[in-house]
Amino acid sequence: MNNMEGFFFPRTATGQSSLIPSPPWSYSGDLLTVEYRTDPERVAELLPEPLELAQEDPGAVALIWADWQSCSSSREELLDPVRSQYKEAFVVVRCAFEGVTYSRCVYIWVDKDFAFARGMHQGYPKKFGSMWQTRPHPFGQAAPQVAAGGVFGATLAAGDRRLAQAVLTLREESPHNGFVNGHPMAHHRVYPGIAKGSPDAYAELISSGASSFEAGPAWTGDVELELFESPTEELHRLPVREVIGGYYRQVGVVWDGGATLATAGAAGWESAR
Repeated sequence: MNNMEGFFFPRTATGQSSLIPSPPWSYSGDLLTVEYRTDPERVAELLPEPLELAQEDPGAVALIWADWQSCSSSREELLDPVRSQYKEAFVVVRCAFEGVTYSRCVYIWVDKDFAFARGMHQGYPKKFGSMWQTRPHPFGQAAPQVAAGGVFGATLAAGDRRLAQAVLTLREESPHNGFVNGHPMAHHRVYPGIAKGSPDAYAELISSGASSFEAGPAWTGDVELELFESPTEELHRLPVREVIGGYYRQVGVVWDGGATLATAGAAGWESAR
């Protein structure tokens, strides 16, 4: 039998075709975040067992646009930019498991296959979409600065339909970049059974977060956010009831694995603690 190489599929004799390399994975990017409050019961709809609503501010939501450059430990992707640059937009809520508060990504769209594959490994429910956001630049002829008065736009579309759009006007530095996405992530990794009507062949609740993190100053300002309906998406089911704030920050993150919180068995969910 041949020994197959590669962290992810397709695994081959050399491993060169693997969609993603093994962790650690490093990210540098610009984040535009809009936080708002929606109906807590709509958040609860997106929390499968064994998760529960967060005790504090259970209807809080963060919609985050990110313009990323990423690489493996070899950094070779940085010299082949098509393998390192991508964009995403993701929706984060908060939840609780065994009395601990976690963040959870409930929707996410990306524009590259390697980002999609990393999400499968990490439990992010990634789909393909089209995301755009205004880029800052030190020379302002055709770009805002990350400074008071800078104006940034962001759009999200999937399946040929626009799902969200935002405009953020920076006002002042902020001590934080919001609070909804400030906890370790609690995600489900699920693989459906192959037989028709069979239960999931594999289901696991995992936790993960950054193994290292750096960030520039966080800025806050006035923000406008609109959500739109789509026949293939459900973002509009988290309607904006109250805007909490808008933020902009440049960050650097390293991800290097997570931990199992619980697994699904014949008797239900069993804690790994």
